[in-house]
Amino acid sequence: MQDLPHHYSVRVQGESASSLVASAENLPTLNLAPPAQFGGPGDQWSPEDLLMASVASCFVLSFRAIARASRLEWLSIDCDSRGELDRVDRLTQFTSVQTTVSLVIPAGEDESKARKLLEKAEAACLITNSMSASVSLEVDIVVGG
Repeated sequence: MQDLPHHYSVRVQGESASSLVASAENLPTLNLAPPAQFGGPGDQWSPEDLLMASVASCFVLSFRAIARASRLEWLSIDCDSRGELDRVDRLTQFTSVQTTVSLVIPAGEDESKARKLLEKAEAACLITNSMSASVSLEVDIVVGG
């Protein structure tokens, strides 16, 4: 791992009535739109979907690293993260995230150890640990087109 801090940058571009396009250096572009619950088409990734994908993938990658370091043999993992979006004090926000994991380990592997490492991965997931991160905004407004 590289020394901290790490920096990540994603650019999202769009026009007033079209889907958005997300891009990042060395990555394929991704089309984005609001989810159906917010009047979007429901057939493209939304920020809400991406947040849940971030939670699930971070969990699995954290588990993979912890299992490797702990010498736990495993065959496959299936992780489903579901977020509940609600209004709290006039702010729309995720109020809970439920992650459900199914882990397949080979016969003879320690089930108790596997459970402990899954719990350790949950505690180590940097995405869920960052969900109350500070947020800032810089603005540049261009008039005309």
